[in-house]
Amino acid sequence: MKIGLMGLGKLGLPVALAIEAKGHDVVGYDISEQVKNIVEAKKIPYKEIWAQEHLDKSKIRFVSVADVVSHSEIIFVPIQTPHDPAYEGITRIPEKRIDFDYTWLKAGVRTLSDEIEKQGKDKVVVIISTVLPGTIRREIKPLLGEHTKLCYNPFFIAMGTTMRDFLHPEFVLFGVDDETASSKAERFYRTIHHAPFYKTSIESAELIKVAYNTFISTKIAFVNTLMEMCHKLPGTNVDDVTNALKLGNRRIISNSYFSGGMGDGGGCHPRDNIALSWLARKLDISMDWFENIMMQRERQTDWLADLIEQHRQAEDAIYILGKSFKPETNIQVGSPSILLKNILVERGHDVIMYDPWVDETAPAFTKGVYFIGTKHPEFGEFVFPQGSVVLDPWRYIPDRAGVTVVRIGG
Repeated sequence: MKIGLMGLGKLGLPVALAIEAKGHDVVGYDISEQVKNIVEAKKIPYKEIWAQEHLDKSKIRFVSVADVVSHSEIIFVPIQTPHDPAYEGITRIPEKRIDFDYTWLKAGVRTLSDEIEKQGKDKVVVIISTVLPGTIRREIKPLLGEHTKLCYNPFFIAMGTTMRDFLHPEFVLFGVDDETASSKAERFYRTIHHAPFYKTSIESAELIKVAYNTFISTKIAFVNTLMEMCHKLPGTNVDDVTNALKLGNRRIISNSYFSGGMGDGGGCHPRDNIALSWLARKLDISMDWFENIMMQRERQTDWLADLIEQHRQAEDAIYILGKSFKPETNIQVGSPSILLKNILVERGHDVIMYDPWVDETAPAFTKGVYFIGTKHPEFGEFVFPQGSVVLDPWRYIPDRAGVTVVRIGG
């Protein structure tokens, strides 16, 4: 099929490469000149598995909006719906709650639909962007002309593994507004994989997307509470506890996101919890569950800061190893490690951060307290200065002579 993308950023470009890898003819457009340069120079500045090797041989063309419309049978719209940076998850949560910012999505959809109407032929437009329930009908549909045939298809992907997650999903979520458009999209997906195609109303799809993300956050908040308990209960080990619970796969569902460590992170989960907290207050829900998830995340990070202070001698430096929100990527959005750093700075400490996936050079390391903020494999072989204390919330750093390793929750 001939496929277009209205947006070639950190989500759109890897998806475009994945679609092209399955034999489709792909073009794309992005408002950003920087993105255009990335596509034309064939050099991705962020870590995304499989993407660079596919971009090296890609024939994807960066074209105008008019050319996207004239070329494409289906047009995917992965335009950002950012939250205010205060809700990213790297600082304390403000008391006020707000919805996502739909300015970019609305502008992009309006431009796309206007061009579709100008060309006068029906086009299937598939919006990927994360939105809260009711947004598509309230904010997007009024912008569409009669030739724009809408579907809502948010992805369940993680930055850093976008191509893999797109090509091998658990299921495809599809909010249906036009049955003909939905059928065409389903035929397209059968050329990509054979995962279940789950069709529902647009409003249900909007809620399913954010509920999926916040369910993951719920698991992480719960298991990190167990980690703190195990750290304070002699004779217990959080990995023993969670490994047993993971065997309950008929009721507890799966072992994914079920090991003690740092709080939830990334560009989706913290912000989705905050947005749903805003929605819960707006709807006057009897209990704001999402608020509790995020407050557990913040208070656990406060407790980790307490541990650092408890193990620090007066002259010791404080190091946090890892800036990215998960291992083996350089993406720092929503990083719980950066939240920990900001809380320590708030308490008056100087903090040195280092991440081999982010920083080109390493600082001079001295005796101090070392906190493993990101479970990069490199830190398993890291040489810690003699006399240092290493706080490991992942429990994977081996014992070292002359170094005290504290396995949190172990």
